[in-house]
Amino acid sequence: MTEPDATFDHKTFLRNLTQGPGVYRMLNDGREVMYVGKAKNLRRRVASYFTRAGNRRISSMVAQIRHIEITATHTEAEALLLENNLIKAHKPRYNVLLRDDKSYPYLFLSDEQFPRLAFHRGARRTKGRYFGPYPSAGAVRETLQLLQKLFPVRQCEDSYYRNRSRPCLQYQIERCTAPCVGFVTPEAYAQDVHDTELFLEGKASDVIERWVQKMEKAATRLDFEEAAHLRDQIGTLRQVQERQYVSGERGDLDIVAVATDNGTACVQLFCVRQGRNLGNKSLFPRSGDGAERSEIASAFIAQHYLGKAVPQQILVNVEPDDRVLLEESLSTQADRRVTIQSRPRGERARWLKMAVDNAKLALASRLASRGNATRRVAALQQALGLPEPPARMECFDISHIQGDQTVASCVVFVDGAPSKADYRRFNIRGITPGDDYAALRQALERRYRRIMAGEGRLPDILLIDGGQGQLSAAAEIIAGLGVNGVLLVGVAKGPDRRPGMEQLFLLGRRQPLILNPDSQALHLVQQIRDEAHRFAITGHRQRRGKAKTRSVLEDISGIGPKRRARLLQQFGGLQGLSRAGIEDISTVEGISEKLAQEIYAAFHGNK
Repeated sequence: MTEPDATFDHKTFLRNLTQGPGVYRMLNDGREVMYVGKAKNLRRRVASYFTRAGNRRISSMVAQIRHIEITATHTEAEALLLENNLIKAHKPRYNVLLRDDKSYPYLFLSDEQFPRLAFHRGARRTKGRYFGPYPSAGAVRETLQLLQKLFPVRQCEDSYYRNRSRPCLQYQIERCTAPCVGFVTPEAYAQDVHDTELFLEGKASDVIERWVQKMEKAATRLDFEEAAHLRDQIGTLRQVQERQYVSGERGDLDIVAVATDNGTACVQLFCVRQGRNLGNKSLFPRSGDGAERSEIASAFIAQHYLGKAVPQQILVNVEPDDRVLLEESLSTQADRRVTIQSRPRGERARWLKMAVDNAKLALASRLASRGNATRRVAALQQALGLPEPPARMECFDISHIQGDQTVASCVVFVDGAPSKADYRRFNIRGITPGDDYAALRQALERRYRRIMAGEGRLPDILLIDGGQGQLSAAAEIIAGLGVNGVLLVGVAKGPDRRPGMEQLFLLGRRQPLILNPDSQALHLVQQIRDEAHRFAITGHRQRRGKAKTRSVLEDISGIGPKRRARLLQQFGGLQGLSRAGIEDISTVEGISEKLAQEIYAAFHGNK
């Protein structure tokens, strides 16, 4: 094991260290937190780093220790909570980090006369019922699509629902009963809502039994069209039930399987609620350069469940290092017993094996794609004649419609793979509409001024979506900012604008570089360019959508929330206000004639 630098006297430090529980933080010479850990006995745990031969990962960390910070706690459970919070705050290099730290998604059923069924993530403040949690947003949306085919409960936004004067397309394709225009009685709609609740509670058999009775009654009165419709609905519901049903399960449990290979880890998470499989999700935590599976399982459970909803039981394929402590902490949090089991039997063992198989498959797929990315980067290095493979690449793109709501995107690829945490968007303002050169200049200046100020790192290659003109403009901007050592490459579509015919422009080279359509280097460039294009379009659509939903009153000086509410209440909304004359508007309390003229002009475009 590598000895720590003499600037840190671990023997003196340990001599004065408490033997009680607490949290320790290992810091390097830059005062950066490298590792956060907890211990029942701080002196014994910290001493083990300097007295036992650890693996290469631990040895590397110990060699960099220059200071250790200690926080003593009353109990080991308190230490677990503090450790979890500090890991999330500092994201230490040598800890196992769960990168996806979003809150759980749920299905939400609102509490009103005609309830709405919708996707929900975040605090559960709105009155209604919440079903879940689901392992991923995709699992929630898939369930919403299934429910729309089975139970015609509305899923539209309230703002859309309250302003309908005729039924929408969902009514035409029999996915909604159009409560917005009174095409369904409250009693009939309430029955659809009740059926939806039964299904989400795992009681689909009750729904099927009632539908069978209705089908038989319809057939008895010779209403064969209604009977056939119910028969098809029953068949669809049975198929969904079979796909989601977990044999022998009636409670809530999660299945967590950990797989590792070549220093990479995959955690497969399955969620079962009320006997229904809500879906699964693959997560790839940063494993701290080769952590053990038991350490990964422990870190995952702590980071994923502490402070969130916890099922009654968690099945794992490898027992966490601190299983007893985790069980105690999660049980206290849930106010009921929570167990972590690593050796289930019967049907549960089969489900755990399925999760393990999925984890191995997901990991193998990720490693294969990583190997493919490495080959692509090597091919690009050769094509551009670079002395070494480009580790970091960035690409910019501009999106707008006739110059409106212009957005610039910057995507980042590290070692040939997207690094989405580093993506950035720039809302472009103060330029002539449609001037892509000015938009590119603004985006580049904002991006690289920050990097030159120390807020990030420069790329090895900067890709610009465009030809020689855009490349020259980018080079001028980059040079003006004092940026050096970045290779600029323009990516332009070929004469026919067909994929595979792209031309690469480099500074100082008259003729464009044209790669073979089968070139892996070209495929990498295309992927980065297309990702920048997708990211820019998404940002533009979001910005345009916000602009559409923004009230014109918000842009008028002198119209605050109270006056805005008073105007909308007086005229019954924006439509009524837009039809009002200046005299009518000025009769509203707090609205002068001058302000009324400005409001009128905002709707009618004249002053």
